[in-house]
Amino acid sequence: MFCLDTYLRESEDYEIHMTRSGFKDCARFIEENAPEVVHVKPGEKIVGARIIGIPPVPIGINEEKGTIMLPYTKPCYGTATVEVPVPPEERENIRAGELISGIIWILFSLKFLLIFDSFFF
Repeated sequence: MFCLDTYLRESEDYEIHMTRSGFKDCARFIEENAPEVVHVKPGEKIVGARIIGIPPVPIGINEEKGTIMLPYTKPCYGTATVEVPVPPEERENIRAGELISGIIWILFSLKFLLIFDSFFF
């Protein structure tokens, strides 16, 4: 199991693009600079850390470098944009999480439309 907190303390194999920034600035940086961006809900666990932020939270994926870029918020320190190497399975888990969230949202929307439609028509 990969733990982001431990990794950042014990390794030098990561890159910090922004530090002590606001969440919106970090999210914008990821959206503009990552080759692929997926969105997750706040509270989801990515590389061993619960993601804090304003939904939807962007996670950048760079297959060429084998890294992900994420906003990492530590209370009292602000938000940083961190790029860390992760195994291919973890990158696929992040993509799958976005897909499952999207499917759940679609099903919820369809259920709402069916209830709304039957109520008024």
